[in-house]
Amino acid sequence: MLKALTCQLDEDLSPLVRFLRSRGVVHRVVEEGGMQVVWVVDEAAAQIVRAAYAQGPQALADSPAPQRPSSQAAQFWRRAHRLIPVTLAVLALTAVVALLTGLGGDARGIVMFTFTPLEDSGYLAAQPDMAQWWRLITPIFLHFGVMHLAFNALWYWELGRRIEMRSGGLWLLGLTLLIGVLSNTAQWLWSGSSLFGGLSGVLYGLLGYCWVYQKLAPNVFFDLPRGVVIMMLAWLVLCMTGLITLLGFGAIANAAHVSGFVAGCAIGAVAGTLQRLR
Repeated sequence: MLKALTCQLDEDLSPLVRFLRSRGVVHRVVEEGGMQVVWVVDEAAAQIVRAAYAQGPQALADSPAPQRPSSQAAQFWRRAHRLIPVTLAVLALTAVVALLTGLGGDARGIVMFTFTPLEDSGYLAAQPDMAQWWRLITPIFLHFGVMHLAFNALWYWELGRRIEMRSGGLWLLGLTLLIGVLSNTAQWLWSGSSLFGGLSGVLYGLLGYCWVYQKLAPNVFFDLPRGVVIMMLAWLVLCMTGLITLLGFGAIANAAHVSGFVAGCAIGAVAGTLQRLR
């Protein structure tokens, strides 16, 4: 959140509050240190608050209410602004790959999405084929079992839509592709030519991005509950101990998780710092 306005405690801010609500400006008025403070989500909203306050309570009371869109087309575009197409597209593509691979049970389907291609010998190649560049990213769509798919899809929905609503679909797409390539490559460098897959490396990247960004430039979209962050980090450490594998839940792509988280934190630090300086 961003502090937009500070004024005396006995000042009546109800005309300003009504004005902001009529314009759909997300805000909060709190008492801090014997003063009234108006908090908003970004600098654009802060400028609206300051400009409205400068007009005075009478001007705000006389200000006409904004007209609603009169046409169905205008209403459609207003609703479309709230859509999250990239989040939904990634989840849809993940579901399609799950069907094509039988949730990891169809070997012929799986080899279409592995990091390295299949050799004539029947084993995965030791080195990636740069002519098949899409393999650098496709392992993120591979999932092995319903629980693996459901867990990752749920968290991508939760984190991806937050980022898309805050920064746009292109930014989420760029983060997903970049963190996906980095985490997949790190896992291949760590484990060699082996079968791995899942969105979890990207998820830890998005988690790290939101977490660090929020600390540097707080906003309502990245305000994750503290318990969620602690739980995800605890799960990361637990997986690294090897206990999850010993319990029979399969091999865990720890290198993808850790590298994705580190990459997301680094990107979040840069983006959050730039936003704070702004």
